[in-house]
Amino acid sequence: MNDRDRAPIRVLIADDQDMVRTGFRFFLDAQPDITVVAEACDGEEAVTLARRLRPDVCLLDIRMPKLDGLEATRMLAGPDVADPMRVVVVTTFDLDEYVYGALNNGACGFLLKDSGPTLLAEAVRAAAVGDSLVSPSVTVRLLKHVTAARTPAAVASVPPEPQDPLTERELDVVRLVALGHTNSEIAASLFVSLSTVKTHLTSIQLKLTARNRVEIAAWAWQTGHANGPS
Repeated sequence: MNDRDRAPIRVLIADDQDMVRTGFRFFLDAQPDITVVAEACDGEEAVTLARRLRPDVCLLDIRMPKLDGLEATRMLAGPDVADPMRVVVVTTFDLDEYVYGALNNGACGFLLKDSGPTLLAEAVRAAAVGDSLVSPSVTVRLLKHVTAARTPAAVASVPPEPQDPLTERELDVVRLVALGHTNSEIAASLFVSLSTVKTHLTSIQLKLTARNRVEIAAWAWQTGHANGPS
């Protein structure tokens, strides 16, 4: 099956600003592999429409009336959701607490609205295949912050090493993921094929019981693997 034969990625856009929704729809609908199936102007409407239509990807703003984007994300993609949906949070606000809240509530991507339309489309495509994309301007900062100013309780909560240890090559992949590299960049850095990188990531996710690359990166920073072997 070639790309033209595949069904387009179905997207829901939730934002309380008409101009933002219109701009996102205009650009995404112009992509041959993406179609916008619904728009919502508040969090409650977003959750209702998402549960009814089951889009492939939900784009949620954070500051919305009735229900904010973080709570809507938790209701659609949180740890307690039996069949979680793929949510990308798109916001104006580059605040660490928003980033952590979104990712902890199950979002598989976090973008700033000024990241540009190309990155928006890439985030939709990444989310649709179970990958993650976080704005480059916040990726390394937010993950490094996980290791900063640890209290005794935080140190005690650091995830243990998996029972089935990661191989040296898998640790190489983990380190590059933690530094915000894309799959293509990892493949080029390690001189392997893109399919090999995806195979490593699948194995890593199973060993770490991580849902996506964001959780892989967080594990790397929490355990000290982001900086490579000591």
